[in-house]
Amino acid sequence: MGLDRYSDLDPDEGQVVDAELAVTDDVLVKAFALGPGAELSPHDHPDATNVFHVLEGTVTVVQGDDEEAVEAPGVVLHERGTVHGARNETDERAVLTASLCPLPS
Repeated sequence: MGLDRYSDLDPDEGQVVDAELAVTDDVLVKAFALGPGAELSPHDHPDATNVFHVLEGTVTVVQGDDEEAVEAPGVVLHERGTVHGARNETDERAVLTASLCPLPS
């Protein structure tokens, strides 16, 4: 087994494919591949900080009432309780990881 945990995710148009890359007692890291037109619905984590790392493509990140297109490589911090989500408004796959710390109980 190698050290690299990056998954090969291949979503269809409008589809979100995810994979858990790291799960420990204090952190969760998930990868999300968004096909063209796909969306991670806005949500929040009241007891955890969430960080998006945009690895491929361009993701329109929603944070509260704000939206911004973030190109890879990009990093977006979502403080505890901040409503956040993401959309792929391009014709290409977009990939991001989301790190959640600490794990919600």
